[in-house]
Amino acid sequence: MVEARLWKRLKEDKVQCRLCSHFCLIKPGCVGRCGVRRNEDGTLYSLNYGKIAALNLDPVEKKPLYHFQPGSYTYSFATMGCNFGCVFCQNASLSQPPRNGRAPAGADTTPEELVAGAREHGASSISYTYSEPTIFFEIMQDTARLAVQHGLKNIMVSNGFMSPDCLEELGPVMHAANIDLKGFTEDFYKQQCDARLAPVLENLKHIKALGWWLEVTTLLIPGLNDSRAELEGMARFLVEELGPEVPWHLSRFHPDYKLRDRGPTKLSSLEMAHSIGREAGLRYVYIGNVPGNDFAKTICPGCGEELMDRLGFSVGKSAIRDGKCVHCGQPIDGIDLG
Repeated sequence: MVEARLWKRLKEDKVQCRLCSHFCLIKPGCVGRCGVRRNEDGTLYSLNYGKIAALNLDPVEKKPLYHFQPGSYTYSFATMGCNFGCVFCQNASLSQPPRNGRAPAGADTTPEELVAGAREHGASSISYTYSEPTIFFEIMQDTARLAVQHGLKNIMVSNGFMSPDCLEELGPVMHAANIDLKGFTEDFYKQQCDARLAPVLENLKHIKALGWWLEVTTLLIPGLNDSRAELEGMARFLVEELGPEVPWHLSRFHPDYKLRDRGPTKLSSLEMAHSIGREAGLRYVYIGNVPGNDFAKTICPGCGEELMDRLGFSVGKSAIRDGKCVHCGQPIDGIDLG
């Protein structure tokens, strides 16, 4: 265990965790809702520092990030744990055990080893991903600071439920984020995720203000968050509060974890959501988890020509030069696009 960051000591050896928007009040000998932060005699400790449970070299498109260093590789890692309890979790074996009372398992790894691994494998960035990086804040912050010193970029793939203080702490060292907007009602977040919508919406605006490159993902779940009205609300929020340049990834649901009473998302539903996003004014809307679909391509918002094709996580020849469409000269939003 290492002493946690972002917490407040209270009376009678109680503490308040200030890391995410649950702001857990934790009694001595108890853990927060994530299961990886414990109060020992009035001091909050992180139970998962350096316990790396997943580590891979990924295409950056897998995050998914389509407008941040496309075609590059990112060194990706996670510890066990999450501050959400999504019944549809697509990675429950990694994210949920600590919430169910299991100690977080993983290989002891230092920030220096993580950065050295990224450089050895030719990655241009490090991604904090797979589970929920907010709950492994300490190893993330230490690694991100060191990564910047070595010329690497940092990427956060998150549910967006961190505290404002957490975002400010990460502000100087993070470069890009993909945030899950899981639904657009408080009922959905409460019943399906054991969380709240409002902090996620505020954090999306906060991230944009910090200057990180931002992309948003929504897993479309049949009968739960795929109504036209809800999707129209999401699309309006993205355009009006974040900007039309923010890419929206619409991802196909597959039955998993505790939600097995419905089938995968129909392609027609994904295509409807795609149309809603484009009609609302979003420049870049993508469909994911559907191999070979035409909606994984980047299309110029100016002339409509294809700029970048994708097959799975592989990127084809780009028609972007100096950040502009080679056909019409339209500036294309993103970072290091070519």
